[in-house]
Amino acid sequence: MNPEQQRAILAIALYAAFADGAKHDREREEIRRIAESLAGDAGAPDLARLYQDVLLKRVSLESVAATLDDSGERQLAYEMAVCVCDADGRQSEAEQRFLTNLKALLKLEAGQTAAFEAEADAIVELAEVAAPAAVPTAPPTPAPGPVVAAQANVSDAALDQSILNYALLNGALELLPQSWASMAIIPLQIKMVHSIGRAHGVSLDQGHIKEFIAAAGVGLTSQYLEQFGRKLLGGLLGKAAGKTFGNIGGAATGMAFSFATTYALGQVAKRYYAGGRVMSTALLRDTFQNLLGPAKQMQSQYLPQIQQRASTLDMGSIMSMVRGG
Repeated sequence: MNPEQQRAILAIALYAAFADGAKHDREREEIRRIAESLAGDAGAPDLARLYQDVLLKRVSLESVAATLDDSGERQLAYEMAVCVCDADGRQSEAEQRFLTNLKALLKLEAGQTAAFEAEADAIVELAEVAAPAAVPTAPPTPAPGPVVAAQANVSDAALDQSILNYALLNGALELLPQSWASMAIIPLQIKMVHSIGRAHGVSLDQGHIKEFIAAAGVGLTSQYLEQFGRKLLGGLLGKAAGKTFGNIGGAATGMAFSFATTYALGQVAKRYYAGGRVMSTALLRDTFQNLLGPAKQMQSQYLPQIQQRASTLDMGSIMSMVRGG
């Protein structure tokens, strides 16, 4: 896949990110940051400029779709667009219209995309069962006065082991060839945060958990774009969608990113709930960033376990783990 084709697929992914027109300014800023970060990779297209071109519609969806003349690349572009639209929950009407138009522009038949669309729908369901859709009452507002720490109903060591297990699992997902694999990372992070809160006597719905994750500086759509972008620019995505996309060495960057993000997020959540849920957004972000570097260094230590975990994973096993509570 040459740089022009990479650029076309990334442009389609960016168009998908903005398809619903409802992205928060914070999320747009995260997407811009990722574009600039990926642009620093050797041989990468000028993604900072591409971000502006898509946002200001200086490059059309029709023109980038026409750049992809290989059926596997067109299929991959569509799958990535579906994943981006699904990253923050079920598709809006605007996103559905966008994907219908994109499918036509890429000259894909319903039969070519049906299997993947079913897999993507199943992953969206993962997020919905990872935490309750609603709670009977609003979460309590901390009363004035001294903050009361929340005592977990499990040991600190048990919580740390649970966080590590989620990090190992999400690192392993980066080694799978299926397009849905990276998409499963976000629902599992939601599941992890929910379980940490529950251990401290707090049960929040998906909306609150997603807001917590975003407040820590881990955007849902932007996180998926970063995972996908690094795979694409690193040559880890095969010419045809669904094929094996690289060796263990080549996948190390994405694996380290997902392992570290999940581990740092879990540790932030543990401190947040244990401290009575009063950390400011700035403190949440600072804490997450301070934990991210050491977490990235941990990844190499656990590489054999990540590889072994990857060998046991399929769609059914992942769905079962999330639904199992």
